[in-house]
Amino acid sequence: MNIDRNEFHAWMERVMQRFDLLAEKILQVEQRHTAIDGEELLDNQDVLQMLKISSRSLQRYRSGGRLPYYTISGKLYYKLSDVHQFIRDSFQKRLPGLQAKE
Repeated sequence: MNIDRNEFHAWMERVMQRFDLLAEKILQVEQRHTAIDGEELLDNQDVLQMLKISSRSLQRYRSGGRLPYYTISGKLYYKLSDVHQFIRDSFQKRLPGLQAKE
């Protein structure tokens, strides 16, 4: 069976397009976070990157009750809304101190 060069390239192009589609689907699945009751859950790594803090700081926030967390199958998760509230609370606590210094 002989296949000419143009036919082979067209076939390979279709195969590569399929690989591209699969790669996109895989990225979508990887980027999809776990959700509970329609609310997005973040893992430790997500929160560390989002807040730009160390794992020890995150542990301190958990232990101090400042940042609620959930354990699912031995892994820690945080509700996105709780992380946003933590950021708002931290900003509001610092704001009066900054105004007093001025």
